[in-house]
Parts: sequence; C-alpha cells; structure tokens
Amino acid sequence: MDFTYEAWMSWAFAGIVILLLLSAFFSGSETALTATSKARMLALEKEKNHPAARVGKLIEDRESLIGAILLGNNLVNILASSIAAAVFLTMFGEAGVPIATLVMTALVLIFAEVMPKTYALSNPDRMAMAVSLPIRIVVMLFGPVVASVQIVVRGALKLLGANVTGPVLSAHEEIRGHIDLHLQEGSVVKHDRDMLGGVLDLRELNVDDVMIHRKNLVMLDIEQPVEQLVDTALTSPHTRLPLWQGEPENIVGVLHVRDLARALHGAGGDVSKIDINALKREPWFVPETTELIDQLNAFRTKREHFALVVDEYGALMGVVTLEDILEEIVGEIEDEHDVAPPEEFRPDAEGAVMVDGAVGIREINRALDWELPDEEAVTIAGLVIHEAQTIPEPGQRFRFHGVQFDILERRRNQITRVKLTPLKEE
Repeated sequence: MDFTYEAWMSWAFAGIVILLLLSAFFSGSETALTATSKARMLALEKEKNHPAARVGKLIEDRESLIGAILLGNNLVNILASSIAAAVFLTMFGEAGVPIATLVMTALVLIFAEVMPKTYALSNPDRMAMAVSLPIRIVVMLFGPVVASVQIVVRGALKLLGANVTGPVLSAHEEIRGHIDLHLQEGSVVKHDRDMLGGVLDLRELNVDDVMIHRKNLVMLDIEQPVEQLVDTALTSPHTRLPLWQGEPENIVGVLHVRDLARALHGAGGDVSKIDINALKREPWFVPETTELIDQLNAFRTKREHFALVVDEYGALMGVVTLEDILEEIVGEIEDEHDVAPPEEFRPDAEGAVMVDGAVGIREINRALDWELPDEEAVTIAGLVIHEAQTIPEPGQRFRFHGVQFDILERRRNQITRVKLTPLKEE
C-alpha cells in the first residue's frame, strides 16, 4: 500500500482536532443542560446568579435548545469526517475511506461523546452554567434554521398521528416520580417520601376520605341532665363534642371541653350552675365533596379545628378535624388521650397482616407500600364489599389487586377482622 503525506495534511489534522473539541463541547453541553436540576437553577437565580439565570432561560425552550445543539454537533462531526476522508484518501488511496471511517468513529465515540457526556452527568449543574453563554449564542445564531426544522418535524409527526403538544405528565406526577427515584437511590427515606406524597395528595382527596364516620362519634343529647353531660364530656378522649336535640341528625351546637372546664372553674365546681346552651358553639357544616386542600385553608381562615361533614341531602356523615388532615401528611398522630391501636401493621413470615375492617386503605398502602385502590372505598371492609358485591361471611376468601383477603370476623353487617396476604407473582 502506497503512503503519501503532504504539507497541507498537518493543517487538516489540526482542523480535525478542533472540530472534535467542538463536538465534545456540544455533546457535553446537551447532556449537562438536559440533566441539570431546574429547581436548583431557580434557587441560584434567586441568589442573583447570572449563569443560572441563563440556564433557566435555555431550558425553558428545550426544543429550540436541543435543535441548536444537534445542528452544531452534526455540522462539526460531518465536517471532521469529510476532512478525514480527504486526508486518508490522499494517504492510502481507495483504502482511505474505510480507514477514515474506523478512525473517526473511534475518535468521535471516545473523545466527542462518551468522555464529555460522562463528565457532564457527574457535574451537570456546574457544566450547564459554564457553557450557558456560548450555547446561548449558538441558539441565537441557529434560531431560524432550528425553527424551520421544527416546522418540518411537527408536520411529519402530525401526518403520522403523533400528538406533540402539552406535557405527558402533570407537575405533581413529575414530582412524585422524582421522589420515588430518590427513594430507590437511598437519598430519601420512606417516611419523608410518605410525607411529601401526602402533601401532593391533598388536592386529590375529599373530606369524606379522611373524616371520622358518624358511627364512631361521641355525641351528646343536649336535653340530658347537665350532670350526665358534664361527666360524659370530661371522660371523653375528644375535646369537641357535637350536641344534638330531638334526634341525632339535628345538630344544634358543639361543646368544647375547654369552655366547659372554664365554666366549671368559674362556678366553683358546682355542676348545677352550668348552662350548656350558653357554652355551645355554632356548628360548622361542610360538604363531603370538599377537597382537603380547600378544607385546610378554610380551617386556617376561620381559625377552627373542627367541622361537621354532611352529604348532598344534609345528612350528617361524620366530622373532620385539622388533625385528620395533618395525619395525611405526617402519619398517625397520637396523644396521651388517644386509644392505642391493638397492633401495628407488622407482617408475619408470609407477609400477612391482621387488620380491623375499619382501617383505611390509604393507611395500609402507606404502611406496607401496597397499591390497593381507594377510589370506590375508604376502608378495607368497604373494598372487600365493593369487590365481592356482597357482605362476606367469616371464613370466606377473596383475591384481587394482588392481595388475598381472609374474612375472620363479622359483627352484624360490619366486617371487623380481615387477614391480608400479598399474593406472590407467578
């Protein structure tokens, strides 16, 4: 094989090196600007960091950014390959084309793709800010060409029936994805993940999803003797008690134990001097369809912690408290007056847990990292009844949503004890 070397080839090799450096610059910039944290850039921008502000403006229009970088990258790669082909054709004749292809592929792959992208992935924020100014200039220079390319691309995609408008994921879903990713990587613990997820869930839940059902309420008949009312109120674990008159549906007020204690102190402990009608507060009724985030804001505005939940017909469904909403974020809150739960959700060797039928589905999902649906029912008993389309008898077994439900106890029409066993994937 004849070998020829001419003086102009030195300049050609220098040009190839420069073009490879530009290719590495474009490749690293693309990776850094797509991998950088938008939230981190926004935080730095608030601290008057000008490079971070440039990065924020660049990634606002990712389509134009990527188009300009790809255009620049392809230009320098094709130009470098063309120069290399001319040099190797002169040096080796017809064998120069395959030699040039192999050499340039290796050089581009190692030095213009893998190496800069590896560094960019390790230092995305730092590199993104470092390249923000030259990339901004490139985007401005290639803007008209990129805009034309975008028109052609969108037209072709529409002809193929592809939808290219709007985000695929909502902002909340994107945040959830980031939280789950950090949990898998170990940078976020499960409790923190649950709390952050609870905040995002507030807009997806209504008060009837977290309220205390009316069958579990302690309510007082205002027409009872005052001694009995005071005794029941002071021995109750609750500080706010609904008062009814005539029938339980007719709520006429709410008795606050603190008001009662203050009145008792003023009366010197003489119960007969207590006037419950004078102590009662006006009841606050809210519809069961109220979103939790709206109810939380209403609690803050009215400076109240307690509301009565009614359905569309005005019938009492239960009560919702500020604590119920906060528990959706931080988990179960227990004080010295709460009745301790009989057991925690501790799976046995088979992964099974014994639960009360009234336990909430969201509570189970949070504790065990399950994904039982809670759209049609709030409690485990409600889920079983909804899926079985009947009220099961003790001893019956059901399998759905990846879990086996063994009915252990039933009191009247209420399922009181269930064994949950996760099914093994086949």
